[in-house]
Amino acid sequence: MVRLFGIAIGAVFCVVLLFAALSPREATEVDPTLAFHEHPKKVHWSWDGPIGLGVFGGYDRVQLQRGFQVYKEVCSACHSLNRIAFRNLGEIGFSEAEVKAIAKNWTHEVPTINADTGEAATRTAVPSDKIPLVYANEIAARAANNNALPPDLSLITKARPDGSNYVYSLLSGFADVPANFPADRRPEAPLHYNPYFHSLAIAMAPPLSAGQVTYAEGQPEATVDQMSQDVAAFLTWAAEPKLEARKRAGVGVIAFLLILTTLAYLSYRRVWAGIKH
Repeated sequence: MVRLFGIAIGAVFCVVLLFAALSPREATEVDPTLAFHEHPKKVHWSWDGPIGLGVFGGYDRVQLQRGFQVYKEVCSACHSLNRIAFRNLGEIGFSEAEVKAIAKNWTHEVPTINADTGEAATRTAVPSDKIPLVYANEIAARAANNNALPPDLSLITKARPDGSNYVYSLLSGFADVPANFPADRRPEAPLHYNPYFHSLAIAMAPPLSAGQVTYAEGQPEATVDQMSQDVAAFLTWAAEPKLEARKRAGVGVIAFLLILTTLAYLSYRRVWAGIKH
């Protein structure tokens, strides 16, 4: 009886599976905007190599300083970088005096408490402070940006697939809406068309324009493409400041394992030298 009951359940299960496999399905509607999405443009970055030294995989300090300049003069108006302290800028080539000057002259002051009154106050930043938030909270940020929330950029290249290339492509990829773009999906003000953004319509207006930032003498021309690469490189460093040390450690580990493997093999040959196989 139990066996017949099991066979019956199995038969019902098979019938249900067969019905599900043969029953017609409604066609899934294909998003007509998918054809307009673009994959991030590929850039050869200085840290792409396997070794964390120089051109073999390290950061270009001069480029990082240019990228910080772009962030400071353009991006910092809306985007915070709150996981980076001013003193960390010494790691990309700024001197101690330059770091102090950057902190002292930063646009936004550091929130604090007035010791005499106990009320909220602000003070000038010092190198040990993290770069201050642009807005006090999310509500203030949205109120100042048409209800859009500018993300903190500290980890942006880790939070997006192919982060460095994505940031570069997004900043340099603003364009006019194609003529054949579906009329009912066209971005309307205050949104802007960008084929590298996930929804193609981004609240951020094109932030960069040629000559917007003045680089030091002897540096590349401050084109939109160059500034996009530079700030993407800086934000990659902000998200992975220990990348070079990690690569150097990896190379050391591989070298150690190769030596250990060689010694183990030579030891094996010596131990079994007098034994016939």
